[in-house]
Amino acid sequence: MTVPVSAASRAAEPLCYPARSLVIITGLPGAGKSTLLGRLYPLTGAETAPVRMDGATVVDSMQSRLRWAAPLARVPKPIRTATVFVTHVRRVRAALRRGESVVAHNRGCGPLVLRGFARLARRAGASFHLVILDVPADAAMAGQRARGRVVPRRTFDRHRRHCAALLARVLSGDPAPAASARVLDREAAGRLPGIRFG
Repeated sequence: MTVPVSAASRAAEPLCYPARSLVIITGLPGAGKSTLLGRLYPLTGAETAPVRMDGATVVDSMQSRLRWAAPLARVPKPIRTATVFVTHVRRVRAALRRGESVVAHNRGCGPLVLRGFARLARRAGASFHLVILDVPADAAMAGQRARGRVVPRRTFDRHRRHCAALLARVLSGDPAPAASARVLDREAAGRLPGIRFG
């Protein structure tokens, strides 16, 4: 099931999913994924591990980034990035294997990564769902500058292409590799009251 941007903007009801679902919040870097998680769940932004609350395990990649900030401070950035990503994915997998419902952040809309999350959910007997933040590129860039982490232009352009392709497919009625996809613009994301399971 998909909800186009126009319909999502008018909605102010919780998003509801079956128990033991994996819900991935995705979109351009700087679109507001961590901001949305922090608003829906009382996170401080200083967590170094996933947090269990309101019937879900919340896994933000910032948790993994902070976990490795000190130990890998002198390590080259590509190694830090890879370590953070692997840690993030392993934490999602561990929560799914425990039979928990999971809400997780995903940077960008890369098809290989989304298929990987779909495979993790399937192996754990969970359903896989997407929440896509549809934010203009200039607004996402402003979000990156505001948080003090700006991705390289070539990387950002790749994310733009992936997100555009995913949005086009979802808005045409095909949420694959997810069972459902909800598209939220910034206004709708700001009005979303919560995510519920079961």
